[in-house]
Amino acid sequence: MSVARQVVVEADGGSRGNPGPAGYGAVVIDPATGEPLAEAAEYIGVATNNVAEYRGLIAGLAAAKALFPDAGDALRVHVRMDSKLVVEQMSGRWKIKHPDMKPLAARAAAILPSASVTYEWIPRAQNKHADRLANEAMDAGRDGRQWEASASTAALDSPTAAPAPSGSAASGSPAPAPSGSPAADALFPRPEDAAEPVAEPADAHSAPRQSAGTPQTGWGSAPDLGAPATLLLLRHGETALTPEKRFSGSGGTDPELSAAGRGQAERAAEHFAALGTVQEIVSSPLRRCRETAAVVAARLRLGVRIDEGLRETDFGAWEGLTFAEVRERYADDLTAWLASPDTAPTGGGESFSEVADRVAATRDRLVARSTGRTVLLVTHVTPIKTFVRLALGAPPEALFRMELSAASVSEVAYYADGNASVRLLNDASHLR
Repeated sequence: MSVARQVVVEADGGSRGNPGPAGYGAVVIDPATGEPLAEAAEYIGVATNNVAEYRGLIAGLAAAKALFPDAGDALRVHVRMDSKLVVEQMSGRWKIKHPDMKPLAARAAAILPSASVTYEWIPRAQNKHADRLANEAMDAGRDGRQWEASASTAALDSPTAAPAPSGSAASGSPAPAPSGSPAADALFPRPEDAAEPVAEPADAHSAPRQSAGTPQTGWGSAPDLGAPATLLLLRHGETALTPEKRFSGSGGTDPELSAAGRGQAERAAEHFAALGTVQEIVSSPLRRCRETAAVVAARLRLGVRIDEGLRETDFGAWEGLTFAEVRERYADDLTAWLASPDTAPTGGGESFSEVADRVAATRDRLVARSTGRTVLLVTHVTPIKTFVRLALGAPPEALFRMELSAASVSEVAYYADGNASVRLLNDASHLR
């Protein structure tokens, strides 16, 4: 029979910009002694506060499970967080409406049985250890480093812990709080002590907050952040499929540029030559982008680097079909796809949520190496719209509210504080 194990997880996350450079922190605590048993922290790139908070929860639960891999259902975890949103959603009292939160909540719920985990909201002042870990992770990301537990001083800001008894945190085998003890009763409430469920307010989200140690700035007091990383986003020129508005992704269709598309690429090349600002060219691996990039590169006397992260969405069985043809053949699948960014096209295609994850990772890589430089990305409709949507902090449905012409140019600048500025969208003036 497994011995009951009880631990407390305190977790936090923050974003310097919301969205902006983000990180999380989590600490597993022995409830009997207050001794920290494990710490976790990570810089996660550009994200929102809510995403960072959920990532902290996931890391904390995973750390607790890893401490007692053989405990099974005997492990009891009490989670304490200052995010009302995460606590209420994971407790089942608020519905999870935001599509970015649903997969994160599902990941957290899958780590331990639901009956093994309880949740409590605490004021931020009582969550200093995890908050400090999150800020250490963000500081490390700002400096181009990975957070290291050995260098952490987060525990210095936590309440003074009682001396660890023999066989507890110091030896790696923490002693559980005895059932019925004041510490255990306070941190692991009995079911009859639980608060009555309350309904979630419509579209409830936690209020954006700036991480501790990050000064508030306004238009008049903003610091000099230096030159941003500037990404010019060029959609490829036309192919035979473009005028017919057929789905053309990365799932099998890889058409070449049409004569009209080659002419568009040449005019784009003249445009960038006149600007004189492009210092590097990066292209999707698909043929229509490589051909467009090659025309521009020849005019600018630059090389072309291929990045898989810039490829178009895989549209599965819809490749080569018009919207009307897809509706006729796969009506229910199309309706579901339009309603949720987590739904993939028929036949194993790629959801918009998956594309967003890929594009965000690509963006983070490019921005990290391009401070003060202008980089031309030759890519497709969905990646370009996703770059813009993420920069604006707009919801996934914004993808359906932007238009991008063939060979059009958009532009996003990324600053050192994690903020982004959309400077241009769907500019096709160079084609006239």
